[in-house]
Formats: sequence, structure tokens, C-alpha cells
Amino acid sequence: MTSSRPANLGQLRDSGWESVPVKEEVRRNVAARLTSGRQIVDGLVGYEDTVLPQLENALLAGHDVIFLGERGQGKTRIIRSLTCLLDEWIPVVAGSEIQDDPYHPVSRYAKDLIDEHGDDTPVSFVHRDQRLGEKLATPDTSIADLIGEVDPIRVAEGRYLSDELTLHYGLVPRTNRGIFAVNELPDLAERIQVGLLNVLEERDVQVRGYKIRLPLDVLLVASANPEDYTNRGRIITPLKDRFGSQIRTHYPLDVSTEMQVVAQEATTAVVPGVSVHVPVFMSEIVATLTHLARQSPHVNQRSGVSVRLSVANFEIMVASAVRRALRFGETEAAPRIADLASLGASTVGKVELDSIDDSRDSHVFETLVSQAVLGVFRRAVGPEHLKAVVADFDGGRVLHSGDDVVASDLLEALRDFPGLREAVSSIGAINGAESPAVVASGVELVLEGMHLTKRLNKDQSANRALYRAR
Repeated sequence: MTSSRPANLGQLRDSGWESVPVKEEVRRNVAARLTSGRQIVDGLVGYEDTVLPQLENALLAGHDVIFLGERGQGKTRIIRSLTCLLDEWIPVVAGSEIQDDPYHPVSRYAKDLIDEHGDDTPVSFVHRDQRLGEKLATPDTSIADLIGEVDPIRVAEGRYLSDELTLHYGLVPRTNRGIFAVNELPDLAERIQVGLLNVLEERDVQVRGYKIRLPLDVLLVASANPEDYTNRGRIITPLKDRFGSQIRTHYPLDVSTEMQVVAQEATTAVVPGVSVHVPVFMSEIVATLTHLARQSPHVNQRSGVSVRLSVANFEIMVASAVRRALRFGETEAAPRIADLASLGASTVGKVELDSIDDSRDSHVFETLVSQAVLGVFRRAVGPEHLKAVVADFDGGRVLHSGDDVVASDLLEALRDFPGLREAVSSIGAINGAESPAVVASGVELVLEGMHLTKRLNKDQSANRALYRAR
């Protein structure tokens, strides 16, 4: 805080500050962002034409919002990003537990303080990041957690039970003049959901039998998975009715958007002495794998295939390339087709198969990986290069590849395979500036694509592959 900020109620009045409800505050800031051409929340990819317009409408209308969507669709990220739509600082009655508005106090503490000190009532300032209250709905959540309870310590100090100052406020009152979020709302017991009814409609809370009414100023947002309506619980009808807008989220609609999300969210392995280069086609394979899983009849689509699958697979793929570089003393690492075998560990926990036979898991995974590689190969390598690559293997010539083959060996082998070199060059893996690791990645993509299109044979032994003519 700076010394220029008002220190008491009188100075606050003299400063010209005006009090507005939190929904009006959000509406004003949404309008300012839209006028300036900015996105209302930052860091979201793929929602520009679907979710964000609905969210803009809901906030401009002053609605409480529930986000409905499968896991890994960014619901929590959206909710936490809403704080950017609040004013950076707001004044509160100093010492208030529920961020009382100095002009319109609601707690007994703030009212008594203002009655006693008048314009000399001290005020403090709260940053917008402190105005988000968040609760993960769990079956053991109680009304006391959300609304409040009698504080036995304060009673023991000599106060009467009828004294409002004996109350310990819950999360909702403590988020007064802010945004309160409930994640996984259907997991909240139905009797506890009833406690939120007044918050949404009458905008107040009541604690036990006290004759008090706290007219709270709260923007309520919630998230839910569609399956939760029938699996673990449900949102009671009166509560659903009180939310102004229900917004459906979704997974990235195309591979390029999935790649953007991965680039934004993934954390790559950083090891001193090893630089990492990820070819675009390898990122595309990871994103394509996820999209194929979302379309596969063998994958349970009701549980969803999260974007976290793409992020985790990308991170494991890069880690596998770094591990190979460390093992062979290379200073550059680039993911190759051989690294895709390591994705099983990062995939198995994020994809639910519609099968009771666990032995099929690996088969489904291998099929999806092959389909992803084949799809990227066909988009990256033109058909005019295929005959020349096949001709390179005439006369019984073979080429070894795999996790135990260093990049320099594959680069050296290209000298004897001019058709292969031309095909690798066509996908941008050879332009004079690329590292041997990236060139090796391009070589493996072409070789594996030729095998999957049945133009070359492949003999697989552990981590090593041998490609030969059919």
C-alpha cells in the first residue's frame, strides 16, 4: 500500500471513491476489456468462439455461472482467471473478517466500529487476488465450512451465545465482495447444497438460530462434470435453477489447438549440457494421439480424454529423448519415433477403456500410436518421395534405428540413402541449420511411415528396429 491511499473513512469519502456491487464491478471491467479488444480472461486457447462469448454474456448480465464439462477442460483455470476482472484494490473496514464495505457494513464488528469512530474509522485495502474464495466440494463439507459456526473460544472469553461476535464466519461470508467458487459441485451433499440457496437468490446467509442477516455481495461460480449428475451425486434442482447461466466447456476442437495448449502447459526436462529441440511433427503426433483416443470406440468417452494426456505424453516423450542423450553423451536431444513407446506410462492412468480384458490395453495403445504416426506421416511427406525411398532399399540394404542408435549414426546413414534424405528434407528436418538429433527424428518418422503404409518391412527387437525392403 502507498501512503497516498485513504487511511480512514473520512479520507475515503473525500477521495471520491464509489462503492459498487461486485457484479457491477465485474461488468464494468468486462466492458472495458471488450472495448479495448482484449480477451476477458488470459491464457485460454480454443475457447475464443465458443465458451468465451457465453461467459462474456453471463458476466455482462450479472449472472452466477456454472461451468459444465469433462475433466481437463480448463474449468478451474477459467474460474481462477476471473479475478482479473475485479478492481485491483478495494477499501475495507480495517480488521473486518468479511471485507466489509466502509459505506455499507454488514457485520456487527464493522457497524460497531463505525458507530464508535465515525469518519475516523480505519480502512485498509485488499488486492483482487485475495478476493477469490475456493472450495473443493467433498462429501465431508459442512454448513460450518461454508456459512459459519459458533466459536467456542469466543464464548469461553465471556460473550453471550446471543452475541453476533461469537460467530466464526465460513468461506462464503469471508469472500464477501468477491468471487466464491465451488469445484465439483455435485460432490457436495444435497443437504449442504441447500445452504447455498439463499446465497444465490436472497444474497444472504443465516447461521444457526441467530437473528442475523448478512446481505452478502458475492459472485458465485461453480464447476461440475456431466457424469457427476448420475455417478457420485447431483445438483439439486432448486440450486441449478438459481444459477443464471450454465456454460458447457469442451476439449480442443482440432489438433493445432491441442498443440497450442501443450506448448503453453507442458514443462520440458531441463538438464545442464543438453539442449532440447522438439520437431513440430512430434508435437503433432502427441496431439493427434489424444484426438484419436477421443474418437476411439475402445475408449470410454463418457469419462473423457483430458488435455492432461497430451501434456503428460509430451513431457514423457521429451524426457525419453533427454535420457537417451545423457546415456550416449550427446549435447542435443530431439524426440523420435522410438520415444513413443515410453508414452504408455503417461497414458494408462488417463484413458479408461471399455473393456474388461486388461491385456487389451497395450494393443489399443499401440494401435492409437500407429494411427497417429501414420496420419502425421501422410500430411508431412508427399507421395512423390515414396518410390525413391523404396528404391533406396533395393538389393537387400537395411537401416537400423531405435532408442539405442545415436543421432550421428542415422545422419551418417543418410549419405547412402538419397531418396530417404530427400523425403526427410521435404518435412523440414534438414535445412542446413537443424541439429543431428532433429534430422534423426525426421529419419525415423519417414521410416516408420513407410512401414505403416506397407512399403517397408520392420523387424522389432527390444528398443531397436531394422527396416528393409518388402
